[in-house]
Amino acid sequence: MRRLRQALVTLAVASTVGLTACGGSGDTATQPGRTPATATATSTTRPPSPSPVPGTPTALPTTATGPSAPPTTATTGSGGAAGTTRPTTAKPTTPATGVPARLLGRDWERIPTERRVVALTFDGGASADGVDPILATLDREGVPATFFLTGQFVKTFPAAARAIAARGHVIGSHSVTHPYFTGLADADLRAELLGAQSTIQSVTGVDPRPWFRFPYGDRDARTIGAVNALGYVPVRWTVDTLGWKGTSGGQSAQSVTDRVLAAAGSGEIVLMHVGAHPQDRSTLDAEALGGIIRELRARGYGFTTVKAM
Repeated sequence: MRRLRQALVTLAVASTVGLTACGGSGDTATQPGRTPATATATSTTRPPSPSPVPGTPTALPTTATGPSAPPTTATTGSGGAAGTTRPTTAKPTTPATGVPARLLGRDWERIPTERRVVALTFDGGASADGVDPILATLDREGVPATFFLTGQFVKTFPAAARAIAARGHVIGSHSVTHPYFTGLADADLRAELLGAQSTIQSVTGVDPRPWFRFPYGDRDARTIGAVNALGYVPVRWTVDTLGWKGTSGGQSAQSVTDRVLAAAGSGEIVLMHVGAHPQDRSTLDAEALGGIIRELRARGYGFTTVKAM
C-alpha cells in the first residue's frame, strides 16, 4: 500500500506539469508578475479576438473617418462621440438654387468691386437692329458684355440670339413678355421666369440663370424674393444711357457717351439696348459703343460682365 500511494503521487505531479506546458497562450502579458512593458517587448503576435459573449450586441460597421472617408462626412469635434460622423454644413443658399446668400435680397446697381472695371449690358426686346454692329464693335475691341433677352426676342430673332451666344457673351433673362413685375401675381411671375428660361435655353443652348433684369426696373421686396427663389440674381444698372429714346427724343451718340462717362466708377453697370427706336429707327447705343469703350480705356478702365459678382 505504501508503494502504491507513492506511485499515485508521482503520477499526479507529472500530469499537472504536462497540463501547464500544453495550456499556455504564448502571450506573456497574461502571466502573473509580468508588466505590460515587458509583455510588449517579448510578444510578437496578438491573440485572436475572443468570440462574442452570448447576449452581447456585436459592433456595427463604422463609417470611415480617415483619408478614405467620403467628403460629405466629418468626425465630431470636442463634445462629440469619438469615431462618429455627421454631414458637413454647406454655405447658406436659397433652396435648390445655388445662389450665394450674399447676393440675395437686392437688385444690384453696381458690381461689388474696387477694381476700375465697367460692365456693359444690353437689353433685347422689341427689335434686333443694333445686334450686328454691337457684336462687331465688341469683337473688334475684345470686350465682353452681358445681354438680357426676353423670350419673345429670342423667338422672333433666333439668329441674333444665337450670334450673341456664339461669341461667348453672358446671357441673362429679361422675362418672356416684358411686363411690370410688381403687378403680377406669383403664378404669373413664375411663368414669366420659367418661360423665358426654357425658350432661351432651347434656342441658344445657354441657361440664363442666375442673371435677371426686371423689365422697366420695376421691382419690390416681394418680386426680388420671388426671383431669388427661382435661382436668379436681379441686376439693375448704375447708369441708363437713354439711347432708347432715340434722336426724336432729343438724344444723340454724344449724349449717350457723356452719360456713361459722367457715371464712370469701379463696378459701373451700363444699361444699353440692342433695338432701334420704333419711329426714327435710330440705334444710338450701337453708334456710341466704340467711342464709349475708347474713352473708358483712356481713363484707365477695363471691362467685365455680371459674372464678376
